[in-house]
Amino acid sequence: MIICAGNNETFDFATPIGVGLIESAINLTRLCLFDRPEFLLFVGSAGSYGEHKIFDIIESKTASNIELGFLTNDAYSPLDNVISTNINQTKIDVIVNSSNYISTNKELTKKFLNLGIGIENMEFFAVLKVAQEFDIPAGGVFCVTNYTNKNAHEDFLKNHKKAKEILALHTKKRVKELTSK
Repeated sequence: MIICAGNNETFDFATPIGVGLIESAINLTRLCLFDRPEFLLFVGSAGSYGEHKIFDIIESKTASNIELGFLTNDAYSPLDNVISTNINQTKIDVIVNSSNYISTNKELTKKFLNLGIGIENMEFFAVLKVAQEFDIPAGGVFCVTNYTNKNAHEDFLKNHKKAKEILALHTKKRVKELTSK
């Protein structure tokens, strides 16, 4: 099953599950309860912490849920905040951080790179957590729309349409490759 966030980030080949951690977790859980998929593939946009360029495509099976307060030692969590469905230990995934907030502090978000985290997407951690709960293999494909700086929202809006087109072409090509094997 191919899924996406929703609102203005929908695709003709994907089922929308909602925006952010909560909506996506609730709606994806509902989907899994009533029609359990064999595999979950999330497609969506992402913000780069600096190493990945605008319109880069990133495939990952690893997500984190780390808030900015963690980076400044102003918060901690007793919960596991990194999850992976990557059983291929020979390839290290780009970790996708998820939060209900879009990061806009370029200097602070560079600290994510030191933790091995490369991009952010609001829903992916919830997707992998639900997949883990239902023991469903899962992964994500992302297209970078912006950097995590003060212009994040404007750049996202400016680049979103093209990123969706790139993401759709890439995803359809990859699905075709995988299903023809």
